[in-house]
Amino acid sequence: MEFGLNLSGRMAVVTGAGGILCGMFARTLAQAGASVALLDINLEAAERTAREIQALGGNAAAYEVDVMDKDRLESVHARVLAELGPCDILINGAGGNQACANTSKEYFEMGDIEADVATFFDLEYRGVQKVLDLNFLGAFLTCQVFAKDMVGREGCNILNISSASALRPLTRIPVYSGAVAALSNFTQWLAVHFARAGIRVNAIAPGFFVTKQNEGLLYEEDGTPAARTAKVLAATPMGRFGKPGELNGALMFLLNNEAAGFITGVILPVDGGFAANAGV
Repeated sequence: MEFGLNLSGRMAVVTGAGGILCGMFARTLAQAGASVALLDINLEAAERTAREIQALGGNAAAYEVDVMDKDRLESVHARVLAELGPCDILINGAGGNQACANTSKEYFEMGDIEADVATFFDLEYRGVQKVLDLNFLGAFLTCQVFAKDMVGREGCNILNISSASALRPLTRIPVYSGAVAALSNFTQWLAVHFARAGIRVNAIAPGFFVTKQNEGLLYEEDGTPAARTAKVLAATPMGRFGKPGELNGALMFLLNNEAAGFITGVILPVDGGFAANAGV
């Protein structure tokens, strides 16, 4: 039982489960006794994590799905319901950024429009829409589909994976920052909406953890820290990146219906003090 929490008899759905952090969440939930449905657009990655869980005696199955496709979500939901049972815990972890939704520079300077740099004015609709849809609409649609299993059943939980950039927008990534801010706001709305239906809704806002998605921004090709890494660590009072396992305590606390049974609508930063730091 991870962190003393027994999830035997519970079924958890984790989106983005082929990634580093959400794959870890799936393993942690399985170690605590839950059956886990691993959803990811990359079926091979999700299957790899499912096999790891099964090798340790856990119950897990992988499903390929694009969380921005509601029809596909409905189809996968039917399969999960038949194979693993109704959803008790939903972890919305599918998300990420796209380079086409970023600016090249932190500050706009006269002459940038003519220069070979990506400015705010160059961000294209399709790239912007994709980042917004993946990080906000994907969670919205997944909740619409899987929360139907939860309504009217006490002790169910939805946990959204937001970001520290929802609280303090980071330079160069306006769309991702806005999208996860919308996800945090939606977490609070949904917590109120389902407060009398047996569902608690919370979110974790991780600070800086090294993942496949941000590795290229934080490290050069030769493995040396990029300039942005120095800025990140300077703004993080604890002076280091987070370790993936340091998110598990927040995960299991918020899912604990005894320890956190009166907590809903919370966005919990796990960021080494980043959100508390004014920088002066």
